[in-house]
Amino acid sequence: MKIVVIGGTGLIGSKLVTKLTEHGHEAVAAAPNTGVNTLTGEGLAEVLVGAQVVIDVSNSPSFERAAVLNFFETSTRNLLEAEAEAGVGHHVAVSIVGTERMPDNGYFAAKIAQEQLIEKSGIPYSLVHSTQFFEFARGIADEATVDGKVHIAPVLFQPIAGDDVAKAIGLTAVGSPLNGRIEIAGPERVPMDEFFRAALTAWGDSREVVTDPHARYFGSELSEKSLVPVDDRASLGTIRYLDWPGLNTPPKK
Repeated sequence: MKIVVIGGTGLIGSKLVTKLTEHGHEAVAAAPNTGVNTLTGEGLAEVLVGAQVVIDVSNSPSFERAAVLNFFETSTRNLLEAEAEAGVGHHVAVSIVGTERMPDNGYFAAKIAQEQLIEKSGIPYSLVHSTQFFEFARGIADEATVDGKVHIAPVLFQPIAGDDVAKAIGLTAVGSPLNGRIEIAGPERVPMDEFFRAALTAWGDSREVVTDPHARYFGSELSEKSLVPVDDRASLGTIRYLDWPGLNTPPKK
């Protein structure tokens, strides 16, 4: 089938395009650098011709509260309108485990707004709620660093490899629409401060990890289960962080 991947040149999108193509699908990467812009609507009608499924893994270039809300609301409206015109039968979007538990977080609030638009669109849909990606661990540590020390709350943490995320989204996309959500997470659930002590050691990073119950996660204070699935129905990846091939690969600047 023809599957259009919005954000198809990014971290997860590029993995999806590769995996779907390997399984015989016509996977099309749609992004501003391929001539498709969901904010302006440029290229949407053309790229959706003949598409059975659309997967949206796009992300806002700015995480400022008003900007990220505008991005997800505007791009999602444009995309859903174009899908309705094209007769797309399945809309798949990736979101975050715990969005509804941290509505004070501007990014999470924007993802909630995006999901509400999808749910009300009338287009059959599936929402894939994921825990944090392994690829973002260094960024989380940097965001939490104060005076050279990494302040982390001792809450539960269950990150997942990008390859496992792409696999789960791909399987969802080629299946029947859920008209609901699934949750995906990594195979290991550990206290977040312990995770980052082990991670920094593996990176050869000398920063001290400070256990701080009031440490904020991108502006939000966390409860014990803010960042993990609340029950045992989540689909789990297979890749452990300390076995992950990208463990010692510094992020691209």
